[in-house]
Amino acid sequence: MVLALLALGLVATALLLSVLAHAGARGKARRARSRHRRRGRAGFEPGDPGRERRAEQRARELLRSCVNDEEWAMYRDLGFISVPGRLAGARTLDGEPSRADRRGSEPPYAYLIYPHKPIVAYVPQTRRLLSEYCVEFPDLTGAISDTRLPDSDDVLAKWMAVTGDESRLLRNANMHLPGRQVDPARIRRDLWRLAEWERQRGGPDSAELSSR
Repeated sequence: MVLALLALGLVATALLLSVLAHAGARGKARRARSRHRRRGRAGFEPGDPGRERRAEQRARELLRSCVNDEEWAMYRDLGFISVPGRLAGARTLDGEPSRADRRGSEPPYAYLIYPHKPIVAYVPQTRRLLSEYCVEFPDLTGAISDTRLPDSDDVLAKWMAVTGDESRLLRNANMHLPGRQVDPARIRRDLWRLAEWERQRGGPDSAELSSR
């Protein structure tokens, strides 16, 4: 009787080990298939150190093909793009027409587009900061990660939103006062850099801008 019970115990143990081994093999196979699918979607091998660099290079080429020559040179040299606002009847935050409204020499307001930072609205004539518009464009292709676009792709997405449907962008973005996420000192420094860059390129009203 004891021998029979011992034999049954050995058989049960062997069957249990077989089931556990089979389950482990199936789990390992599922993980391998999952890794393979992720590699196939993103088109890279895990741990590839050049993946982000290649994705950014492709994004820069696409950005260059979409924006005009001045905007591309601005992004290449300064790391951001300035885009004029186009909505009619634009006002400053205090409700008064900007100097550009009265003079008609420049757009009443413009935007600074940075990679992975809010879009910043400002008055070109006075460099007055108006507001920040927070928008996000997730990376649906998995070029770098499940959520983050390459820098130049993020800039292009914002540029397209501003130039394609500005009113929709303003309706949908989270608006904040200047300084919520981007340091105002940095923005003013970038506006000075932009004025100097335009002066060196001989842009319109560059002498007046650089003297402010």
